[in-house]
Amino acid sequence: MAKMNMLQAINSALAIAMEENENACVFGEDVGAFGGVFRATSGLQEKFGKDRVFNTPLVEQGILGFANGLAAQGTLAIAEIQFADYIFPAFDQIVNETAKFRFRSGNEFNVGNLVIRTPYGGGIHGGLYHSQSPEAYFAHTPGLKLVFPRNAYQAKGLLAASLESDDPVIFFEPKRLYRASVGEVPEDKYVIPLGKAEIVKTGTDVTLLAWGAQVEMLEKAAEMAEKDGISCEVIDLRTVLPWDVDTVCQSVVKTGRLVVSQEAPLTGGFASEIAATVQQECFLHLESPIERVCGLDTPYPLAHEKEYMADHLKVYEAIKRSMNY
Repeated sequence: MAKMNMLQAINSALAIAMEENENACVFGEDVGAFGGVFRATSGLQEKFGKDRVFNTPLVEQGILGFANGLAAQGTLAIAEIQFADYIFPAFDQIVNETAKFRFRSGNEFNVGNLVIRTPYGGGIHGGLYHSQSPEAYFAHTPGLKLVFPRNAYQAKGLLAASLESDDPVIFFEPKRLYRASVGEVPEDKYVIPLGKAEIVKTGTDVTLLAWGAQVEMLEKAAEMAEKDGISCEVIDLRTVLPWDVDTVCQSVVKTGRLVVSQEAPLTGGFASEIAATVQQECFLHLESPIERVCGLDTPYPLAHEKEYMADHLKVYEAIKRSMNY
C-alpha cells in the first residue's frame, strides 16, 4: 500500500495499463509534457513516449472522432476531455458513434476499448463552465458505461476495470476530490467490478444513495443523523450506467426509506430515474416518499455556489423529513 491522492491513483492506473498494453494511447488537451491541467497524466509522456501520450487540438468533437477511429482499429484509446462541461461539442460522436458502433456494424467493429476520462462537478469555485455534472445526458444512451469514483482507492480500481471493459466508458472524475481524497492505495493492479454498488455503511432506518463526490455529503449527513438516533445505510452507486438496482432495492426494502442525492440539477437528473425505479420495485415497502437532494434548476452560480450545492445539511434535512413523514 502507498498513500495516494486521487490524481496519483488515476496516474498509477494509466501507467499500469500502458505497461500491460503496448497499443494503449493517452491523448487530449495538454496531456503530454504538461501532464494535463490537473497533472493526472504527469510523467506518462516521458515514460511511454510522444507516440503514445500526446496533445490534441482544442476540439472536443475531433478528440472523440479520432478516439472512435483509433479504438475501432484495436487501440486501447484513453481520451481526456479537460472538463466535463466541454464534452458537449463531442456529444454527437459519443452518442451517435461511440455508443452505436457495435450495433450499426453487426459487431463487425466496436469501440469497446475506449475510455473517456473527464473531471466533473463543483466545489472549486469554477463557475458556469467548470462545475457541471452532465451524467444524465449520457445515461439516456444505451451502449455506454458511466463510472464515478468517490476516493483514491475507488478511482484506481474502477479505472482499471474501465480500461478492460468490453464497452466504451465515460469515467467521471470528481475534481473537488483530486487532491483532497488521500488514502491507502495498492501500488499493484487491482480491479473493482463495474455495475456493482457498494454499501459504505450499514443501517436500518433510511437508505442514502449517491455517486462520486456526493457520497462524502451522505457520510457527513449520516453522522449528524446518528446523533438523533437515526440509523442510515449509505450506498455508493459507483456505476450510473448500468446501475445496481438489486443492491439499492434490497436496502430500501429493509429500511423503507430512500434519500438519493446528486450534484446535477433536480429536473431530469439521474436521481429521478432511481426514484421511479425504486417506487416501482419497492412501493409496498416504502414508509415515506422518496427524497431527492440535488442541485438547483439554474445555471451553476459562481457567487452562490455554497447555496447551490446539495451539501450534507440539505441531505440531513431530507433524512429528517423522511423519518418524520
